[in-house]
Amino acid sequence: MNKMTDYSAVIMAGGGGTRLWPLSRRARPKQTLQLLGERTLFQMAVDRILPIMTQERIYIVTVADQARVLKVQTPSLPESNFILEPSPRGTAAVVGLAAIILHEQNPDCVMAVLTADHYIADVERFQDLLLAAYDVACDNELVTLGITPRYPDTGYGYIQSGESLGEYRGYHAYRVKTFKEKPGLLKAKEYLASGEFAWNSGMFVWKVSRILEEIERQMPDLHNGLKRIERALGGPEEAETIENVWCGLKSQTIDYGVMEGAKQVSVIPAEDLGWWDVGSWNRLFELMDIDEMGNLIDAPKTLILDTKDALIYQDPEVDKDRLIASLGVEGVIVIDTGDVLLICHRERAEDIRRLVKELEISGLDQYL
Repeated sequence: MNKMTDYSAVIMAGGGGTRLWPLSRRARPKQTLQLLGERTLFQMAVDRILPIMTQERIYIVTVADQARVLKVQTPSLPESNFILEPSPRGTAAVVGLAAIILHEQNPDCVMAVLTADHYIADVERFQDLLLAAYDVACDNELVTLGITPRYPDTGYGYIQSGESLGEYRGYHAYRVKTFKEKPGLLKAKEYLASGEFAWNSGMFVWKVSRILEEIERQMPDLHNGLKRIERALGGPEEAETIENVWCGLKSQTIDYGVMEGAKQVSVIPAEDLGWWDVGSWNRLFELMDIDEMGNLIDAPKTLILDTKDALIYQDPEVDKDRLIASLGVEGVIVIDTGDVLLICHRERAEDIRRLVKELEISGLDQYL
């Protein structure tokens, strides 16, 4: 497979993964974890695009503390390709910062925006989709990959498809009618029944010039800040300028800030990709083997009786002689990290971030 020299990937890897607490911590965020094999989520994200992009064209946007860990996990990537954001300001700022850096290098560059916390089963199909999206982006489209919904999930945003824009490398592209944020269950069922909606994967492909045009049109304050950074790139005041601009930015996602009001937006349905956002403990039930009682057990020493639909996980760094015993429970999550034992109902898995917030308020930073 030929590698394209004007095609770059930007992997967003600065998230904290609070819904995977207590395993995911500030010093060990979820993308650095080996949840699904010997490679971390971040390493897998890099591995699956190397066949179509040179290492020099793969950029990582993260925060300084996480960059140190990520560099160790991918020593072949150029250190200069790690773009540091001073603090979290949402994906719109991340995309904008990466776009001006790539635009400075090559104004005609096409940029794929990917994440470090996705699992994709069919890697070859994913690579083909990225190549198809490149062709669509060359027609000045802002392209997103839409995941065919498996069920009415309320944890994803949705994309409504309209008219066909034609076929690209065997994949059809469609005009996007609307972006819909995470719906309630009844609305999600309507979306699924209509056949017009896909899950929003959060993966995008576009020319850097096109996304910067949309940022200028819809987010002028961000665009003005990016222009200040652009003038300082490569100079002695680059880091200070980025820091100063960042302090004044409002946190905003690329979906809300740009995509919902953007022109010329298209979607390529990513069918049969085996894609999952590894965003919460419940997602692991879709990715890992469960037993005949619906339990997902990943701990070296357990005694499980009359237990159903439970997740029991022990951090590999915990004493392997510690026994986890379960009797007569259903639909629970038990996570043992040595210093923290989390117990919650599976229906409340999305609320784990509330515990993280309480730890912050209470000053219990040693558990963050």
